[in-house]
Amino acid sequence: MRDALILPFNERESLVIASDNSGGIGLKEHDIVHVPYGVVSYYGFRVAAMECIAAGGAPLAVIIHNFSGDSAWEELIIGIKQGLRELELDHIPISGSTESNFQLLQSAAGIIVVGSKLNKTDRKFSLSDDIGFAVIGQPLVGDQVVEQPESIAPLQLFQWCTEQDEVKEVMPVGSKGILHELLHFCDVKEYVCENNLDLQKSSGPSTCFLIAYSKNGEEKLRRKAADLFSEIQLKG
Repeated sequence: MRDALILPFNERESLVIASDNSGGIGLKEHDIVHVPYGVVSYYGFRVAAMECIAAGGAPLAVIIHNFSGDSAWEELIIGIKQGLRELELDHIPISGSTESNFQLLQSAAGIIVVGSKLNKTDRKFSLSDDIGFAVIGQPLVGDQVVEQPESIAPLQLFQWCTEQDEVKEVMPVGSKGILHELLHFCDVKEYVCENNLDLQKSSGPSTCFLIAYSKNGEEKLRRKAADLFSEIQLKG
C-alpha cells in the first residue's frame, strides 16, 4: 500500500493526496540537522510528489504547513519551486499556512501534494523469472542528504521510470528502508544487492526508489540510471 490517499472524484477521475513531514530540520538553534528552509521544503515536496506520481497521479497543487515561523515562508516557497521546475510543473499553485501565534524551539514543516488520476485499471504483474528488482539511488538520511547529492536519484529520473513500459512498479523508499518496500512484492528470505546497499537503512526523504521491471528492459534502465542502478537478486 502506497503512502497516498486516493479519493474517487467522479466516474472518470480520482484525487490523489500525498504528504511528508519534517521536524528538527532547519535553522533553529535546537534543530538536529541544520540546513536552509529551501532544502527542507525541496525534499519534503520531493517525497510527496514521488508518492503522488507513483500512485498514478498528476500533481495539481502544493500545500505547505509551516511551523518554523514567518521568516521561513519565502525560503520554503523557493525549495518547492525548485522541485516543480525539475518536473516541468512550474504552473502549479502553492498555498498553505504558517503558525505565527507561537514560536517552536525546533523547525517543523509539512508538505501536501494534491493530484488527479484517471480511474483506469492499474498495471498488474506477477512475480516470475522475467521480473527483476533494482534500487535507483542510495539510502541517505540526515546530513548525508546534503553531503552526498551525487548519490540521490533525481526527480526527473524517477518521473522517467514511471513512464517506461518495462517498469512495472515504482515505489519511493522512505524511513523504513528498501527491504520494507520490497516485502510489498514478495516474502524475501535471501537477497544480494549490487553495490552492497544496506536494504534496511532509512532512505530519509526518498533519496532512492525501488523498481520492479521486465528483465528484457534492464540494459535500457541501466544506461539511463548509470551508477545509480543497483540490482537486487532474490534467492530461495
